[in-house]
Amino acid sequence: MGKIYKVVQWATGGVGGEALKAIIMHPQLELVGVKVYSNDKAGKDAGMLCGMPNTGIIATQSVDDIIALEADCVSYMPNLTDFDQVCALLRSGKNIACSPFLFYAENLPSAEREQLRAACAEGSSSVHGTGIHPGFVGMVLPLALSGMSRRIDKILIQERADWAFYNRPMITFDNMRFGHAFEQVTFENHPFLKFNAQIFTDQIAMLAKAMNLKLDEIKIDHEVLTTDEGYDIICGRIEKDTVHAQRYLWQGMVNGKSRIEIDALWTVGGKYPEHWPQPKDGWTVTLEGDPSFQTHFMALASFENAAQCSLEDHVHATETATAMQVINTIPALCESDVGIRGTHELGSVYSGLGMQR
Repeated sequence: MGKIYKVVQWATGGVGGEALKAIIMHPQLELVGVKVYSNDKAGKDAGMLCGMPNTGIIATQSVDDIIALEADCVSYMPNLTDFDQVCALLRSGKNIACSPFLFYAENLPSAEREQLRAACAEGSSSVHGTGIHPGFVGMVLPLALSGMSRRIDKILIQERADWAFYNRPMITFDNMRFGHAFEQVTFENHPFLKFNAQIFTDQIAMLAKAMNLKLDEIKIDHEVLTTDEGYDIICGRIEKDTVHAQRYLWQGMVNGKSRIEIDALWTVGGKYPEHWPQPKDGWTVTLEGDPSFQTHFMALASFENAAQCSLEDHVHATETATAMQVINTIPALCESDVGIRGTHELGSVYSGLGMQR
């Protein structure tokens, strides 16, 4: 079975709850702490928070209590990240595997990058950001496909997602700003949108680094569309004349040509814009070169059971997949060199739970 790693789960929302369950089940991981944000969860057994038997590990809201724990790694998954908290955890000697940010921390502003490196050096720790996208789809899949190429001319990652099935009102309305007036959905007017734009920029920077490609710049275009009718979605209502569709296009440019692109086609119910590209729901990764490759990626509760093949099931499966990409990274991260670790540096990630009898 190998070494056992002591792990803290930080946050127990949609993705964090799936991660907590996985840590409890994982044969190489021992749960030693849980950080929560709400009074309703504080003081509860970790098992109770994720539908598992009691573990004896009681959830806490105290950051200091978590920092004081003896742990090898923190699975860090809050809705809103805190850079200073991350550095404090690293200084305390805890590695950090996270899903909300730091997908390519080498792309941070120099002051923050050096602060992060100093925290890792002080705690002899390492940090790695991953997930499904950014993460597996936009970093692992293109790198895996590149191993069959003689020449790569362009990498294109497309995501088509309907947020109408995502039952997280804070993220859908407060963070992503769906259902708001057109003028309220800009990088300048909302810090989360600026943050969201940056994490995909980091993904392009990591791919360029892994492909030995020196970019001249990374361009970002943001198209925002409003609906001409009101309608209900799973977690609220989209009113007439509010935002129901957003398209983000990130382009890594070399000599005036786009060489690495991420095209996020995000709607929240309503009519899909006719002038947008029409990929399948999920993710499509295309490498143009010699030879060229294309793969479509979709997460569902089941491909064999037709009753579990809906977009609603896709949303839950995506949360689980995001959590598992982080959790299955933990052993490799704990054994890696001190410092900032990118996807291209950790090697392949496999299921620690394996195939059960």
